Amino acid sequence: MTVNNIGREQLNGTSQSVLATAPVEYNRQYQDLLNNQLRLYFTQIDGLTSTLLNISGTRFLSAPYGAFQDSTTQTAANNTTAYPITFNTTDFSNGVTMVSNSRFTVEYAGMYNLQFSIQLENLTTAIESIDIWFRKNGTDILASNSRFGVSARKGAGNPSHLIAGLNYFIDMQANDYVELVWCTTDVLAKIVNYAAGTSPTRPSVPSVIATMSYVSRL
Repeated sequence: MTVNNIGREQLNGTSQSVLATAPVEYNRQYQDLLNNQLRLYFTQIDGLTSTLLNISGTRFLSAPYGAFQDSTTQTAANNTTAYPITFNTTDFSNGVTMVSNSRFTVEYAGMYNLQFSIQLENLTTAIESIDIWFRKNGTDILASNSRFGVSARKGAGNPSHLIAGLNYFIDMQANDYVELVWCTTDVLAKIVNYAAGTSPTRPSVPSVIATMSYVSRL
């Protein structure tokens, strides 16, 4: 984490003075000068610490984070293969970057919280299941899967919809990456985006929105 200026608010760091050189023999004036230098330094530390530990002190800190989304429909070629979920837009990035369109890659070690919201659609006449799980550095994370049941379509050309969303804590080393992975019981059950709407005017629906934020050191 780094210490930042926020608007006109500024958190001043400590400034260590060059301490006075001690004379060979005891000197009251030197001792008073040394005490004043140390008192000033520790006062600065006390002020900095109390500000950071205050309920609003986190406004001065900058922790790693990333926010990403995708504006395409993602489909499965078959129901026996797992596919990484991809992203084509980076909204925010500070120490967390998107690599190879699917890899949340961290610059700093720590515990991270990965959250996602995924728009699912089903065009079949049966309830279909879509599994979504986490994969770290190319290896599936044990017990990280979630299964989402998407209702049968409402009618021909009228699919059913479901939002899949949750969060997961992952311990990461510097340069580790994590991916979201999915599979489906039918290729007509997929991850979709929708264009902006009218009557009323409303925003587009990304197929995937995900954020990754730093929680704590390991």
